[in-house]
Amino acid sequence: SVQLEELYNGATRKLALQKNVICDKCEGRGGKKGAIEKCMQCRGSGVETRVQQIGPGLVQHTEQVCRKCLGTGEMISEKDRCKQCNGRKTVRERKVLEVHIEKGMRDGQKIIFNGEGDHEPDSQPGDIIILLDEKEHSTFVHAGTDLMMKMPIQLVEALCGFERVIKTLDDRDLVIRSKPGDVVKHEMTKCVMEEGMPLYKNPLEKGRLIIQFEVIFPPTIPLTVIPTLEQCLPPRPEVTIPLDAETVELEEFDPKQRRQQQHQRMAYEEDDRGYEQGPRIEQCSSS
Repeated sequence: SVQLEELYNGATRKLALQKNVICDKCEGRGGKKGAIEKCMQCRGSGVETRVQQIGPGLVQHTEQVCRKCLGTGEMISEKDRCKQCNGRKTVRERKVLEVHIEKGMRDGQKIIFNGEGDHEPDSQPGDIIILLDEKEHSTFVHAGTDLMMKMPIQLVEALCGFERVIKTLDDRDLVIRSKPGDVVKHEMTKCVMEEGMPLYKNPLEKGRLIIQFEVIFPPTIPLTVIPTLEQCLPPRPEVTIPLDAETVELEEFDPKQRRQQQHQRMAYEEDDRGYEQGPRIEQCSSS
């Protein structure tokens, strides 16, 4: 896993691993020259067939790895076997790779080390593929070449102006301010150009820093300040109330409360249906 800061600034990680390499003592033969014989049990195929009777006149053929040569198709006597690899033709080797994370790389991007994987006889060495797994960041969300963040501000800041300092991923301080007279609405989105993620292979260019504002309202307002607020804010809309209108109370919304009422109503309806049907009486017939 990698931090968002590493994808922004670039980084180098060291990765230690174990891999198979051709035994240099026997040069991948597994033993002395001319000492390798074909396995007689599997006839050199590395696979043996088992026949099992599963019923009268029915047999089942199954294939499995040869138990004698362990799937190699070859046999090497104990005295001729390579002492370094014990006839396996390969040995384990520790390898340390330097993984270079370039600026602007993305979550899920692959870094490939060609020819650094396992190497078996009569084949080319495999590749090692590193898959970048980006960790979740506490402030920013990585969205392509953009960075996104949420910024909570108080209602007074939304109406009268705000000032904030943002710490960037390369440890710089950005100061943002609202313009005098501008009102910041809840969930309004603004952006700062060239302060997003650097572009991959072109790190001098950057995307946008996208900021979504969350306006925090006070839980209550003192009654004494309401007249002053009304003088500063646009007038309330006039509402015509019909004479037969009914006044109701606003309550706190609880999503669970609705589900509980539905369960209670369903239980009541089931009980009601059972009462209407009454007991079932079976008629007996006589012959």
